[in-house]
Amino acid sequence: MTRIPPRRARTLAALAAGALLITACSTAGTGSDDAAPDPGTGHLHGLGVDPADSAVYAAGHHGVFRLDGGKVTRVADRYQDTMGFTVTGPSTFLASGHPSPADPDARSPHLGLIRSMDAGRTWQTLSAEGEADFHALVQAGDVLYGFDSQSSKLWASTDAGRSWDRRAQLPALDLAAHPATPTTVWAATGTGLERSTDGGRTFRPDTAAPALVAVEEPRSGLLVGLSADGRVLTGRSGGPWTQLGRLPAGGGATVLTAVSTRWLLAADSTDTVYDSRDGGRTWKVLHRPATGQEHP
Repeated sequence: MTRIPPRRARTLAALAAGALLITACSTAGTGSDDAAPDPGTGHLHGLGVDPADSAVYAAGHHGVFRLDGGKVTRVADRYQDTMGFTVTGPSTFLASGHPSPADPDARSPHLGLIRSMDAGRTWQTLSAEGEADFHALVQAGDVLYGFDSQSSKLWASTDAGRSWDRRAQLPALDLAAHPATPTTVWAATGTGLERSTDGGRTFRPDTAAPALVAVEEPRSGLLVGLSADGRVLTGRSGGPWTQLGRLPAGGGATVLTAVSTRWLLAADSTDTVYDSRDGGRTWKVLHRPATGQEHP
């Protein structure tokens, strides 16, 4: 009979307890089994551009993917369930979520905050392993903000994600902040837009804003948002909002990333990735999943 050390036993128990949660966040647990069909990206939660080579990356339930010339490649054959994702520098990514159920090295159902400095090929844990599941991450100068789905709280870090301060609780779907004004934080809730001017400690509704599922602040004070029906809108605090364009598929919009005021990336509930180079007025498809791989 093999005796399992107490620490290992606790780890296995934690993984077992988190299995249902992982299943809820990820539609299909899979590894690199050649006998099974590739599940594709899974539901997409993040998009970004690596400034090292301007390559587009998409983060989903079945890994982090490089989109290049119409080809979609899972980075390093890793199947981690990537729920939060942001690019913070050349080849430098931050992420959160859950390990692949087939990962033999998994120590917890929650990855906490992890970082890659080689464009997603390898990752290291920075903090909150086993505790936080960040569904939104945004870097604003020296402040990193994360929305933890476990506590429904905004977390803030001033030491690159190594330690955190828990702040306001709210139903956020996405976060936005700008390096020039890092104490101003925006939270898209799906039914509206919330604004904080004290670093996420308190929020108030911006009553002039439309219902948004995603929001970006590509220039200080200038907001770009995405509605659930695929409209791309822009506005400022307390001011009127203008529709810039619309995603080609219309409804089911889920993700928006502003690489700049002109270059936007978006995704919808079919896990299709779109690209705009004119500030959201027109869009082209960067990636459309194969039949049978769409997220339900």
